[in-house]
Amino acid sequence: MTRLSLTLTPIIIIGVAFVLAFLNLATPPASALHVSDFVVGLAGKYLCYAMLALAVDLVWGFAGILTLGHAAFFALGGYCMGMYLTREIGARGVYANANLPDFMIFIGWKQLPWYWHGFEWFPFAVVMALIVPAVLAAVFGFLAFRSRVGGVYLSIITQALTYALLLAFFRNDMGFGGNNGMTDFKDIAGFPLDRSTTTTALMVLSALFTAAAFLFARWLVGSRYGQVLVAVRDAESRTRFLGYRPEYYKLVVWTLSAMIAGIGGALYVPQVGIINPSEFAPANSIEAVIWVAVGGRGTLTGAILGAVLVNLGKTILTGAMPGAWLYALGGLFILVTLFLPRGIMGTFVRRTIGPALPTAREPQGLDAIDTEAADLHEAGVDVETTA
Repeated sequence: MTRLSLTLTPIIIIGVAFVLAFLNLATPPASALHVSDFVVGLAGKYLCYAMLALAVDLVWGFAGILTLGHAAFFALGGYCMGMYLTREIGARGVYANANLPDFMIFIGWKQLPWYWHGFEWFPFAVVMALIVPAVLAAVFGFLAFRSRVGGVYLSIITQALTYALLLAFFRNDMGFGGNNGMTDFKDIAGFPLDRSTTTTALMVLSALFTAAAFLFARWLVGSRYGQVLVAVRDAESRTRFLGYRPEYYKLVVWTLSAMIAGIGGALYVPQVGIINPSEFAPANSIEAVIWVAVGGRGTLTGAILGAVLVNLGKTILTGAMPGAWLYALGGLFILVTLFLPRGIMGTFVRRTIGPALPTAREPQGLDAIDTEAADLHEAGVDVETTA
């Protein structure tokens, strides 16, 4: 990653989003330059996936945690927004009940569950889309990292987590719509979802949040904390012997990445119009890992690029040959592993300016830790007491 990517990546994301918005709203449908609502909706969907890919790259590319369950945090953020959108329907539902969603009336519920209260307010839903994934990630991460679970064992546990949530949300008595989930949304914050202006606004918001998430992630990995995090990734035992507590560094980035994924899920639901337990499917988490591998692990920009390119290919290929997509995805992953192990961005950066680093002309990872330890030692400070 370079300082150039810090400037260009958010500019490109926001610039493309505004161009699509302009071509959608300011050109007549008959014009060759007109961009349809369908394309705008696809762009918004890809941007939400890009936030999930960024979250995965933070923990996999910079902390060395191969997560196979990050779709769980994406889905939880989506369910928080889905609960708000369902409450927003009010008396316009099939059963014309202003308090209970249609699916609750259908299965015989008489009153709204306590955990649904508050979701009639949009700001509350947004806050919960951050808090719910963060709490789950913090509890899970504290237990896993404190026990020093790592490697393939941690990957399997993360996959088990999302699969457990998949089974739980399938149950009607969970109060989230069971297998069918929640759909038939009418509006968001008072704006009808079936209007071009709302679709475009959601896409632009997705672009702004993706750019903000990128800048935040870029700042995080370029800070002193990020340098220690890279050291934990490269040699955890050595970093621990220098007086640092790797489990806490992992826990922080794990929780922050869950919040980024949750925001992505919250923006995803009003744009696709449905949220159901299939979003917890382990295959979704595995796909996110493939996006990052294709784009370039540990580059952040590559994560966004991989999410957009792979999903664009999925859209095209599933339309032309629906049954061939999974084979194509598996083949893509194999080809990237064999011929582009650093991904698209990782290979490009390495060939043009050398190895990708969080910041230029500064020691990174273990080099940064060793440099800091040496400085402290010269100053007569014990490293163990400063960690």
